[in-house]
Amino acid sequence: MKIYLDGALVDSADAKISVFDHGLLYGDGVFEGIRLYGGNVFRLEEHLERLEYSAKAILLTLPWTRKQLSDAVCDTCRANGLTDAYIRLVVTRGVGDLGLSPWLCKVPSIFIIADKIALYPAKYYVEGLEIATVATRRMNPSALSPAIKSLNYLNNILAKIEARQAGVLEAIMLNDQGFVAECTGDNIFIVHKGRIYTPAAQQGALKGITRDAVFDIARELAVPMEEHDLTRYDVWNADEVFLSGTGAEVIPVVKVDGRVIGTGQPGPVFARVLESFRRRVLTEGTRI
Repeated sequence: MKIYLDGALVDSADAKISVFDHGLLYGDGVFEGIRLYGGNVFRLEEHLERLEYSAKAILLTLPWTRKQLSDAVCDTCRANGLTDAYIRLVVTRGVGDLGLSPWLCKVPSIFIIADKIALYPAKYYVEGLEIATVATRRMNPSALSPAIKSLNYLNNILAKIEARQAGVLEAIMLNDQGFVAECTGDNIFIVHKGRIYTPAAQQGALKGITRDAVFDIARELAVPMEEHDLTRYDVWNADEVFLSGTGAEVIPVVKVDGRVIGTGQPGPVFARVLESFRRRVLTEGTRI
């Protein structure tokens, strides 16, 4: 496997960063998870824009142009002979000392990995997931904006561990007010009386690229959709629940906190969203 590392494609065994890199020492950096479908990098421009926004928010200056980043992503996919893949684009603050001071990191580092991914077993896309609400709360947006995709995912990791302890594959995270924020790696949607609802970013939800695609799909299908404050009660009594994310794509949920959702089977709105999503991923983006 070839890894793009600081301007060169190197063998995976040679893809190394310094132990003094602040991305490793402090989670000081940003990243994007991106998908390649049939030789099409889905919504690459949107991902790169979000990477730039994340970097700007943490005062990390990116020394590469949008085109240079786009070319690096496509080159990495081509070098590995991939037409379908998960791409991880990571930018770290770079090498510094053992103190926190980011201004001592003179040059940021970049690496890109393109490989296969199967976040959930295939059967769950047909049968639906069971998920559970966990005790770990989503980070308060006033402390750290959920719009920043930083390298520190400990909040989500702890919730993921709780999900596993509960015997499920994914967890709902609430914010400190008790409203639904998001799942550990996915945005969450409910369908109630023909309308789609999803938590707003100010409640702790990431402004997901796939989430944006669901908004576009809802408009295409003429299904009303809006951001809304959601409680666990709203989720339990939804007609349908589904999740979205770059890794997860779009996946149905049929049981939450031991409560059967709707009929206990993936619903018709989800099916229409998934059908449209699978068409879009082959055309909306950048050809490698």
